[in-house]
Amino acid sequence: MQKKYTPEAFPWLPAGAIVVFLLALIGFESGVSVTERPELATAGLMAKAYYALSLFVVGGVDLGTPTGGPALGQAMLWTAYFGAPMLAAWGLISALLHALAPQRWQLKRLNNHIIVVGDGELTISYLRVLRENDRRVSVVVVSSAEQTLMEEFKQSFGAVVVNGDITHEFFLRKLKPERAKKILLLDNNSLRSYEAASVLLNLAPAIADRLIIHCAGLRFMRSMANTRVAQSCQVFNTYHLAASGLVRNQMLQHFRQTVRKDVVILAGFGRFGQTILEELQRSAVNELDTVLIIDKDAQRRVLVADEQMEFSGAYDRQIFDGDIANPEVWKKVRRDASVEGDNTVFVLGTGREEENLRSALWLRKKYPGAMVIARSSKESLFASEVGREHNITSISIAQLVEENIPQSWVE
Repeated sequence: MQKKYTPEAFPWLPAGAIVVFLLALIGFESGVSVTERPELATAGLMAKAYYALSLFVVGGVDLGTPTGGPALGQAMLWTAYFGAPMLAAWGLISALLHALAPQRWQLKRLNNHIIVVGDGELTISYLRVLRENDRRVSVVVVSSAEQTLMEEFKQSFGAVVVNGDITHEFFLRKLKPERAKKILLLDNNSLRSYEAASVLLNLAPAIADRLIIHCAGLRFMRSMANTRVAQSCQVFNTYHLAASGLVRNQMLQHFRQTVRKDVVILAGFGRFGQTILEELQRSAVNELDTVLIIDKDAQRRVLVADEQMEFSGAYDRQIFDGDIANPEVWKKVRRDASVEGDNTVFVLGTGREEENLRSALWLRKKYPGAMVIARSSKESLFASEVGREHNITSISIAQLVEENIPQSWVE
């Protein structure tokens, strides 16, 4: 569970209250008296402490003014006389502003802030990583989510939550985008995010290098690659982040430990499988001997991906139409390809988490020397335990995304 957000800032109010209290107490102890209670000069320590505390409530009105004693003691007591009611008023006003939290007042003060548009898992992952790196930066979340999620943004991440149309210039002006440190469009509606980016670039062209767009659809993202918005801003897909982390941090290590070039079986060729292959071609194409693609609609998916990402490299590519739950598919794979060695990597990356885990356990028994990777959407304690027990690499998209969010996005 995400802890309640507490900004790292010096506690000026309590520190000031302690200083003022000590000034009053030391003043009384030095021999300074007050006109309405002259006996206070000879009173005990507890009585003096009590009257020092009363300055925060009545500000010395019923005590009279300091008199007698050393000049330094009087100066300390006079400082406490003025400081105590000022601190009390400051605390009261701060509490009222915090309780009322007028959105208009909060937005007017925005400067060097971060604007996050969206309310899905990606937004929560980003905010979690951001607060681990920077607890002071002001954050504005644009969301139309239910009240409980809005409260989570406020309490867990200290965000100002607003609701509005991100494609309307009037609303965007309220967010002070020209002053923003970063603007992240993390909504799942890709076209809407591109539209908002276009409006923002017209509104404040200088923010282009601070504008980050999440595109949920790989095909749409590739199609938009040559547009002004895509070339001006940073555009990414969550599966790209996850795949790059998986390939660079885990698969490459395995490749380097094997003598022969590696055989990679991508069981599932949706967005995750496609981005893994894309990252393999970018980072490890010389390590590949064969890539086998298994999917219910493998031929069509490969044609679509090939049209836009242009498969490259000297490795062999084999395509199998079928369901990974069907043993006949694996028999065909075993018959047509060499998957027996320690240079084999199985990536169970379909959208069916239970089937991924079940197939991973079955493959581990059949191919004890291979690397077996099973995907889930969210981090799963159970899947991680099964992975440790059976030497299966259990991964979650959400965890991979959090681990691979660029540092520049949270600085």
